[in-house]
Amino acid sequence: TCPLLLRVFTKVGAHHTDEDFKERGKEPKDEVQIYTWLDATLRELTDLVKEVAPVARRRDAILSFAFVYPDKRGRFVVREVGRTFSYPNGRRPDNGSKALGELNFQIGDYLDVAILTQ
Repeated sequence: TCPLLLRVFTKVGAHHTDEDFKERGKEPKDEVQIYTWLDATLRELTDLVKEVAPVARRRDAILSFAFVYPDKRGRFVVREVGRTFSYPNGRRPDNGSKALGELNFQIGDYLDVAILTQ
């Protein structure tokens, strides 16, 4: 299978809103582009985000993943699809084993990552 270009937008504290994606070409500035496959897991993506966002490396960080895509009217929707812990362990299960394709990611969608700390 061919890799895909995944446009990832990160934000500390919350997800971006659908309004942040309203106008094509004026997406949020905090973008990282990753070449990956539909079988990439949220754990693999967590590790990639940790490389570019120092706050995601905090021991208490939780990463919330959301797909951003246009609805039937062409307006963007931000839909949360899973959460991972920056440092998982057996006592705190998360969605890290879920793959993009398994979560119904469509090529062309964006990925929005909220980095939550306590």
